[in-house]
Amino acid sequence: MCLARVAERPGGPPVAVRAYFPDTPAAAVRQKARWLTGIALAGWDRTGWRATLNPGDHWMRMRDRRATLALPVLALAYATLLLWSVSMTLHFIDRSAMPALAPAVRTLLWVNFALLLWRLLVRAAFVQRAYGWGEAFWSAPRVLVGNYIALFAARRAIVLYVRILLGAAPRWDKTDHQFPDLSERAAP
Repeated sequence: MCLARVAERPGGPPVAVRAYFPDTPAAAVRQKARWLTGIALAGWDRTGWRATLNPGDHWMRMRDRRATLALPVLALAYATLLLWSVSMTLHFIDRSAMPALAPAVRTLLWVNFALLLWRLLVRAAFVQRAYGWGEAFWSAPRVLVGNYIALFAARRAIVLYVRILLGAAPRWDKTDHQFPDLSERAAP
């Protein structure tokens, strides 16, 4: 298995399908929910895990299915961040000290923060290579937007999948695609 970046011609743009992702939150949630329902949930239902003993095959299945498994973790993480912020604000107003964190928890939080920074830097580097510095700058804030869409899409996908399990016919929401003008090109 390999992730290949192949140029259309020497020095040309990469070979890729170019279409804009839906530009409204509702349309983006519908699109991502369709992917999750079809690939992650229905795929899990039909192919399971036992097809082969090939680790690459299982790696790809886990990559497809992690979005629905990560939903509770992501929701708890955002709830924890919100509650921690409220607690910190109340301690600040009350002029009282926050409870001390255990050293192991503090270390875990710093390691987690370092890994988050690493992911954001890698994301920005790949975006910069394909689309320039302006888009690379916006790649970090887009993580929050992506998480918002992922949370609501996973919830929608689970509801759609439960309906399928209860006997309803699969309903695939159609996405209206918008394609860039032919004159727009990605940076090589």
